Amino acid sequence: MIKPWQQPTVIQHSQRLCRSFQHWLDRPLLEISRSSAEAADILFHAPFVLVSHGTEPDPTFNYANHQALTLWETDWQQFTQMPSRLSAEPVEREERDRLLAQAKTHGYINDYKGIRISSTGQRFWIQDVIIWDVLDEQNQRCGQAAMFERWERVGEG
Repeated sequence: MIKPWQQPTVIQHSQRLCRSFQHWLDRPLLEISRSSAEAADILFHAPFVLVSHGTEPDPTFNYANHQALTLWETDWQQFTQMPSRLSAEPVEREERDRLLAQAKTHGYINDYKGIRISSTGQRFWIQDVIIWDVLDEQNQRCGQAAMFERWERVGEG
């Protein structure tokens, strides 16, 4: 069985994530000089959390690397069917929406922090989050992504 991150559409999306990060932040998301499939594998197994969602009115996650799936305590299939707003508790959603809009206006933000909740109800604090617009091959906005390296579990779920 093919690994989800090795499907052609996800390999293409992985390239978009890296290319868009470089476009907005003028630095690489990850130093990768391999084939597209190898690069997608490296990105999936990176030590940081990486997620993205599409541009639907209620965006659904369309990517999560291994670190994200572990943190959210879920698998690829479940995560990529979840509206991204559900990754935050209701009290956190207004601030989340405000920052996503700010990232959309400026292309990215690099100082987000907030509380998120896993599929089992475990709360965790995320810090130093970079959120950026994902661009397709014609430089049209096709979603948003978030990456962070710092998180801490909060209380009991």
